[in-house]
Formats: sequence, structure tokens, C-alpha cells
Amino acid sequence: MCPIWRLLVLLSLLSVPSAPHKQPWRGLAEAHMDRPALARIIAQGLMKHNAEGRIQNLRLMDSLNASGQMAPGMVGRLINGMNLQQQQESSANITNIQLDYSGIRISFHKEWFSANILLEFDIDLRLSFNNKIIKTHASMNLVVEFWLEKDEFGRRHLVIGNCSVEPSSIHTTVLTEDISPKMKHFLRNFREKVAKVIPHLVESQVCPLISEILRQLDVKLLKSLMGECPTEVGQPRVTV
Repeated sequence: MCPIWRLLVLLSLLSVPSAPHKQPWRGLAEAHMDRPALARIIAQGLMKHNAEGRIQNLRLMDSLNASGQMAPGMVGRLINGMNLQQQQESSANITNIQLDYSGIRISFHKEWFSANILLEFDIDLRLSFNNKIIKTHASMNLVVEFWLEKDEFGRRHLVIGNCSVEPSSIHTTVLTEDISPKMKHFLRNFREKVAKVIPHLVESQVCPLISEILRQLDVKLLKSLMGECPTEVGQPRVTV
């Protein structure tokens, strides 16, 4: 009888449902990424890498001079005879940075995605001849594009495309009141030069961070976003 009992025990064990196979990443099979989730991932990555601090540490005046947007001595000519030491003591510092983490907008069409990030900050311009700080506010949208692409084996992988500030989104406003007509002329010129230089500076700090964040995304999660959300009408917008 002993062999019969062993056979019965073995059959009873085989009839018990086996435990579900454990996924290599917990919850991967049920994982679903919606637009807010993808926006949060990007926002958390930018905060982790201190994107705001990187922008604040940009040496704006040096970049203006080095780029050729401000010719040597330009400040002196416009402000009526500042000497070289006074020009060197002048500064333009970026302050009050605000990356709109909660307002990151995600768009997609088929397997093409874009993320739109608003950022704004103040520029404190100090000219040594009067030691007065003139505050200018700047705002702009940064757009990054990425998509899924198949290789020769039919496997999808993530491709990161253009990452740039939209030229039409750049706005600068002088916040300081009680400015002399001579200073207004200079500030008009200064704002124009800043609008040409600052987008490239912002891109140089933020775009590499976004690329690193996106490369860590799982392709299956992006595919789940495509499958659950309705496809937007129209062709994808490509920023040149």
C-alpha cells in the first residue's frame, strides 16, 4: 500500500496550481505608463540631477562676450565711458529659476513622443558704475522629441531626437522700474542679445540630462502608453 499512498500524494501535489512566474522587474507585466507618469519620471530625473542649479551656475556675461553677441567694450560705449575694470566688475547672474515640473506636457502620435517643459528665471544685471541691480525676467519652452524604432530583427528601441528651445517661446521683460532713457536703450540691446545666447546655454545643461533620463525608460512601458491612450489626430510636429 505504501507505493499507492506515495502515488496519491504525488498526484495531489501535481494538481495544486503552481505559483506565478516571478518577473525580473516587479510589476512589469501589469505596468502601465500614462502621460502623467511619464511626465513625473522626467520631472524627478531633472530634480535629481539638479537641473535648476546647473542653469543658475551659467556664466551669462562671459558667454555673451565669448559668443560675439556682445563685442568687447560694448557695455562701456552704451553706458558712456566705463573703463575696462568697471566692465569686468559688471555681472549678469541667473536667479529665481523655476522649471515647471508639474506642467510637463507629453504628446505622442503613433510611436513618436514629445515632452514640452516650461522654464523661467530672472537675470540680475549689475553695472559697476552705479552698483544698481536691474532685474529682467525670461521664460521659454524646451521641447524634446523621441520615438520607438525597429531594428533589423524587429525589436523596438528608443531613439532620442531633437532637444531645443522653441524660438517663438522666448520672452524677456524688464522688471525694474525707474530706468533712465540711456539705460533703456542699453537694456533693449541686452535683451536681444540674451534671447540669442540663453537658449543654447539652457540646452547645453538640460538636454543631456533629459537624454540620460529617457534612456533609462523601458520600451515596454512606452508601448503600453501607446496602447492605452487614444492616438492624437494629425501629423507629429517636428521642431527645427
